[in-house]
Amino acid sequence: MECKKNMTFGKAISVIIFLILSLFWSLKWGTGYSQIPLIATATLAAVIAMKSGYDWKELEVGILNTVQVSMQAILIMMIIGMLIGTWILSGVVPTMIYYGLKIISPRIFLIATLFICSIVSLACGSSWTTASTVGIALVGIAQGLGIPTHIAVGAIISGSYFGDKMSPLSETTNLAPAVAGSNLFDHIKHMSYTTGVSLLISTVLFGFVGLKYGGSKIDSNSIQIILDGLSSQFIISPILFLPPILVIVMVIKKIPAIPGLIVGVILGGLLGFFLQGADLKSIVEAAHFGYISDTGVEVIDSLLSRGGMDSMMFTISLIICAMILGGVLETSGMLYAISEKILTFVHGTGSLVMATVLTSIGTNIVTGDQALAIIIPGRMYKDIYEEQRLKPKNLSRALEDAGTLTSPLVPWNVCGAFMATTFGVATLAYLPFAFLNLINPIVSIIYGFTGITMEKYSEEELHKKSTIDIE
Repeated sequence: MECKKNMTFGKAISVIIFLILSLFWSLKWGTGYSQIPLIATATLAAVIAMKSGYDWKELEVGILNTVQVSMQAILIMMIIGMLIGTWILSGVVPTMIYYGLKIISPRIFLIATLFICSIVSLACGSSWTTASTVGIALVGIAQGLGIPTHIAVGAIISGSYFGDKMSPLSETTNLAPAVAGSNLFDHIKHMSYTTGVSLLISTVLFGFVGLKYGGSKIDSNSIQIILDGLSSQFIISPILFLPPILVIVMVIKKIPAIPGLIVGVILGGLLGFFLQGADLKSIVEAAHFGYISDTGVEVIDSLLSRGGMDSMMFTISLIICAMILGGVLETSGMLYAISEKILTFVHGTGSLVMATVLTSIGTNIVTGDQALAIIIPGRMYKDIYEEQRLKPKNLSRALEDAGTLTSPLVPWNVCGAFMATTFGVATLAYLPFAFLNLINPIVSIIYGFTGITMEKYSEEELHKKSTIDIE
């Protein structure tokens, strides 16, 4: 990237300040929604960019290119909305909740949730697939056990992003080493040092939080009411575990996410028709508008009245607005101008890792996309890591420790918006309990300053590398 034309740090930071103030105003005194502040900030950024020598055409191309980056995620979100609606109608989600309430106790629930989601996400390489399948069921179990939903969602997201980050099937796990120039499996092994410690600390924290609920007496009557309500509304059968198992297997077999999830929607519709007795109209309405539960049991109706492609449209509008802003900021060189200023404070390994982490977090905030939070800092810092003789896997690890893991913590980020919509819980409500996502960037910075596992090239390796580069 080059800082073209007359883009300065002062101009760039003024846009960021306006973004922060407008978002704060909207959350505290305005509508509470982020779309208009994002568009207003994009407008200001575009005006400043054009006054700095850019023309609208190149900014528009940058915006469209950035929106294009998010189109796959948008399509997946629409399909997942359909998936949730049809899986509730077919009894898939109610069945998972039903059996979960029978076998999981409050004392171990949060730790069990953390590891269940870690294993599923590690197997399929997708935090979104994990959250929208077993995650939805685990929220229902949490409500039945009297565990606050936002805490359960924190455990679900922590586990889902551990597996996503460590799986060789994950897009971000492949993207980070590709940007940094490291080997995929070297990258995964190197991440295990920071992510493993973060998982251990998260397990301890969820264990302490779980004690608060595990020590209280379970209201067996309330759980029985939920079980009876589910069994009266749906046919509960182990065969209904088939769709989520098949979806996870398809992802493991590297079938692309979109066709794999569509198969899941079709299976949900078929099971709804043949097992639950739903007609075609009900199936289509559940896929489009979501399922509406009417059992008369408030906890069941609030949990199961969700899903549908239509439920994702607000989130999609938020993502597009964030992508518009991100496109202007990147195309105009504003992100580069800010990062260039950050680099003036880099004087060693620790400060370099911290700069990488902070830039990835900042990119997640201002562009709303985790892929850009890996790509942009990766391009910026690649040469500097090499100058300090640090192997590329140090950079790729830092990019994922911050870029991947903080993405669901930003309300207008693609991932944050998806998680909030999927679970019906505000991003800022579950954020304090997404322990792994909060801890991992801190661990990464600590490793940078202490030098733990920060591998450098030996003289022999440098000589060999320079010989290969010359050839």
